[in-house]
Amino acid sequence: MTTDGQRSLAQRLTGIDEIECVTPDLNGVPRGKVMTAEGFLEGRRLQMARGVLLQCIMGGYPPARFYGSDDGDLALNADPKQIHRLPWSKQPRALAICDADELTGESSRLSTRGQLKAVIARYAALGLAPVVATEMEFFVFAPNTDPTQPFQPPVGLDGRREEGHSAFSVSSNNGLRPFFNEVYECMAALGLPRDTFMHEMGISQFEINLLHGDPLLLADQTFLFKHLLKEVALKHHLTVVCMAKPLTHTPGSSMHIHQSIVEIGTGRNVFSDDAGQPSAIFRHFIGGQQAGMADFTALFAPNVNSYQRLCHPYASPNNACWSHDNRAAGLRIPASSPQARRVENRLPGADANPYLAIAASLAAGLHGIENELEPTPAIQGEFEVPESLSLPCTLHAALERLKRSQLAKELFGKEFIEGYIASKTMELTSFLDEITPWERRVLAAQA
Repeated sequence: MTTDGQRSLAQRLTGIDEIECVTPDLNGVPRGKVMTAEGFLEGRRLQMARGVLLQCIMGGYPPARFYGSDDGDLALNADPKQIHRLPWSKQPRALAICDADELTGESSRLSTRGQLKAVIARYAALGLAPVVATEMEFFVFAPNTDPTQPFQPPVGLDGRREEGHSAFSVSSNNGLRPFFNEVYECMAALGLPRDTFMHEMGISQFEINLLHGDPLLLADQTFLFKHLLKEVALKHHLTVVCMAKPLTHTPGSSMHIHQSIVEIGTGRNVFSDDAGQPSAIFRHFIGGQQAGMADFTALFAPNVNSYQRLCHPYASPNNACWSHDNRAAGLRIPASSPQARRVENRLPGADANPYLAIAASLAAGLHGIENELEPTPAIQGEFEVPESLSLPCTLHAALERLKRSQLAKELFGKEFIEGYIASKTMELTSFLDEITPWERRVLAAQA
């Protein structure tokens, strides 16, 4: 960083005592260390154990052979564009999104932020730049102190809890206006531009659309947004849940990814030809998405609960079909002008790591472009999913598919894929070690 840049950063951090230096782990959870502002501004090297990037959702780690045997250190290097004062913190405090780099200088192959940067660089080598936008769905619940009990919506202004009839409502009866006002204020303070906001179909479920832009920027913004949601909710005695399916008999939460590609220099959307019609690159991108979706399902749907969402096909399609403006297809082409032609990947859930989900989707599309893959015919209306376009329907099946995928190893590296599978296998084993209330309720008297 230049002297002017250091001086500007010091001014921005005036009054700040501590900096949360974080990087996304395998699950997109912020991991890192808290550093003094003095040490941060002096540029002291911050190191973290390599294995932290493979930390599973329960807190444990796979065997050390998956992250270098000796579990050596990585360097956390702050991205100068992603250093923010935390608007929700009473104590003056800042957060810096960091790259996780090997001590030799190159990006760690275990870093999901690094994986996304590598995919973007591959596009740039072809003179292309991907553009993405994310749609984040989430639930806002009352505090849930007993995890054996279902989540409940907060008590509304009328003294009652919301029921399932508030989709697309703009009423303030749910009593969440103060919470969302602070969310919006924090988004503005962090530089997170929002497009639209709505009440989704689920009980106390909401969706926010972030404006399209550079994939790394959108991944950072989605990462920050999920973090601020949970932090602001705690201040308002609420619980924000980004599980894929937190409630039975109600829609789950997605993280749809809208994707287009522009020509570097001109900004021309290469999904449309000079006549405004779909281009060959557009077809090949879809072909690549279809070729990679089954192999990458475990990256888009990373948890046991992810497949609860995908069991209900409407609006949560578990298939690699593509269609013009049909929400039953895993790949939807929204109605748009030629300049805005894009592909929406509807498979990822709100629980997905945004860096990894965007990287996997874009990498699949690039694979199609480089190999000139042709998609299947588009589907419309009601349809039966061909077996060749069906996707794994359990985490176990998805991990087995990922384990066999040579494409995944080619695009993300053997070390990353094997480490991912090892961590996710630990999570699956932990889940299978518990007996659920359904088993006790239904099977005890009959089996």
